[in-house]
Amino acid sequence: MSTFGKLKRVFTSQSSQADSVSARYDALRSVDVPVTDDDCRFCPDPCDQDHDDFTKMSIDTETDLLGSVKPYRRQVVISTGKSDWHQEVTEADGTLAAFLCSVNERHSAKSDNIGKSAPKGNKSLPSGLFTQDTSNRLSILNGSHHSLSLHHDSTSKLETVIILPNYKVITDVPRSLEGAETLWKSAIDPAYGRAGSPERSDTLKSWVLPYSCLILLCSHKRRDKRCAIAAPVLEKTFIQSLEREGWEVHTDLEDLSNEPTLEHLLGVGNADGADPETVYRSRLTALPGQHRALILRNSHIGGHKFAGNVIIHTPAGASVWYGRVTAHHVESIVRNTIIGGCVLPPILRGGLNLARPGCATLYDW
Repeated sequence: MSTFGKLKRVFTSQSSQADSVSARYDALRSVDVPVTDDDCRFCPDPCDQDHDDFTKMSIDTETDLLGSVKPYRRQVVISTGKSDWHQEVTEADGTLAAFLCSVNERHSAKSDNIGKSAPKGNKSLPSGLFTQDTSNRLSILNGSHHSLSLHHDSTSKLETVIILPNYKVITDVPRSLEGAETLWKSAIDPAYGRAGSPERSDTLKSWVLPYSCLILLCSHKRRDKRCAIAAPVLEKTFIQSLEREGWEVHTDLEDLSNEPTLEHLLGVGNADGADPETVYRSRLTALPGQHRALILRNSHIGGHKFAGNVIIHTPAGASVWYGRVTAHHVESIVRNTIIGGCVLPPILRGGLNLARPGCATLYDW
């Protein structure tokens, strides 16, 4: 091929990529996703800021990221105190993940009455973006947080589970089939909103997750070592960047025993008969201004070829999935998404409840 031909091919490829990126921005804006035009990295390339680097790993840089997330209605993160797990966490005998998978399959087989629906305004969402009405699928993850039930005792058979996008923490969940059934009926059943079942007789205790955002980092080495290499680097860099911005950062759930439970707020404390969803939402809307982040490592979420994989959850119910994230991207993610509530389209894999008509950020209602 002549030199002119080679230059023409390069120019054509670059032009095509630019058109693709521009089309992505337009598609996201057309369905009211808060996006930013800022660059995904603030440091030079090559970097001169001593960022830890794992970019020599073999990562898929060709496949389009957007559209690589499977729709789900809810996502649960189960306490294990670990950062690596059995290759298939829902097949590990005797675990809450396995019990919950069994219970969910049984209930899903009985009732699948949630059909696909368009977002508000009847706009068709781009591939990879979805709402809670899109699917009944339950995403089951193990997390690095410890159980709050018995002071981090690894022999405890009571787990602490984070329910998303409910943004709820539930403790004292028995690690058993019965415990999984109770959890499903109280907080996972698609028939109920984010506040969960209004009528309960179980002994589970729950709180609103007391953080301005939750950051999940896939670290599942037995599934793919690339995630295990990326996660600790990203965790360190997120902590550094957030603390520079004046945020308080936790890598485990804080003790919630001194805070009123949702059962109290929606029961004893709700004597005036206020709508549970209204009471619940009032707790959530107070969180963004507190500038507190929780970072957890989690089991396989799909797309390990796009490591590092990052999910950011907000109290308003948005879940942003990013892929090919390196330490060079973290400062931009912190400023634009975690603080600013806007999506960075070039590294977006997809997400839940990102289309927000009338909202300027992912924190708005």
